[in-house]
Amino acid sequence: MAAVHPAASPAAAADVPAGGRGATRIADRVVAKIATRAAREALREESPRARTDAHATVTVHRRDDTEHFGEARLRIAVELGYPSDIGAQCRAVRSHVTERVKALANMTVPEVAVEVERLRSPLLEGHGRERVQ
Repeated sequence: MAAVHPAASPAAAADVPAGGRGATRIADRVVAKIATRAAREALREESPRARTDAHATVTVHRRDDTEHFGEARLRIAVELGYPSDIGAQCRAVRSHVTERVKALANMTVPEVAVEVERLRSPLLEGHGRERVQ
């Protein structure tokens, strides 16, 4: 049976100031996964039948306050179906990603850069892939 030390008791922990108790840090890769998933959710809501994809690059700036876990500046690359309203899809991604990262990681998101990496057209699917003889 483990012995309980007085320093490890909850009452002793309450005597330690907030800055001395340690901190929770959200890893950059976790924030990137949250942002990627949120971008895919936003694209599915915007155009449910279109094939879309997204991936995120995250830069996290740490702050020393107890209210937030830092600040995340995000760069998200997306593939969109074409023809479509590209601006509306990018706005939806920006908005949804900001909301989800704030809710799940408790981080402020001052910047979300959405990069359209590829436009995918159903008219061009398979075009140019056949062999020419």
